[in-house]
Amino acid sequence: MVEAVSISRTELILGGQKSGKSRRAELLANCWLAQSPVHRAVLIATARPWDEEMKERIRRHQQDRAERVPGMTTVEAPLQLAGAMARHSAENTLVVVDCLTLWLTNWLMPAPGHESNPSAVLREGGEMAMTLRAIGSARGPVVLVGNEIGLGVIPMGRETRAFVDALGLLNQQVAGACERVTLMAAGLPLTLKAPL
Repeated sequence: MVEAVSISRTELILGGQKSGKSRRAELLANCWLAQSPVHRAVLIATARPWDEEMKERIRRHQQDRAERVPGMTTVEAPLQLAGAMARHSAENTLVVVDCLTLWLTNWLMPAPGHESNPSAVLREGGEMAMTLRAIGSARGPVVLVGNEIGLGVIPMGRETRAFVDALGLLNQQVAGACERVTLMAAGLPLTLKAPL
């Protein structure tokens, strides 16, 4: 039995690590799929397997997701998120992006062998702006997952502080573009913004 939840046209789900963000997105996908036999759900995964632990984490997430949401397909888009959203968005398709934080990490702090141009994401008209436009022009519902990491102490190191600042800006802009914003804590959703 799928728990009945309200699906907004666009929703940002924020929270700390293991707060229940991805589970909430999966719940929305299951609810969407249960509403109609013509509904589809697509997960756009942004993680890159940069070490053995991350490879195992990705494998475990894939396996768990396949069990919890068997009707959802997965595509990978570690950098070109706006293009992936545009390709997979359709009136009958719920798109889940998991997660914005890893996507930004891929741009600003890429793993060795996966170099990128950090200015390409932040500059005017860059990847961040294109992603915001893709959210606004999506033909079906979009659920975006991201981490809220700005609640602790100011981090040591210039690069880390710059990343926290950039993620805070991304979260603010995506929250502004979404109809609903949900903060997850200990597996519980707190609505920060709801459709009017």
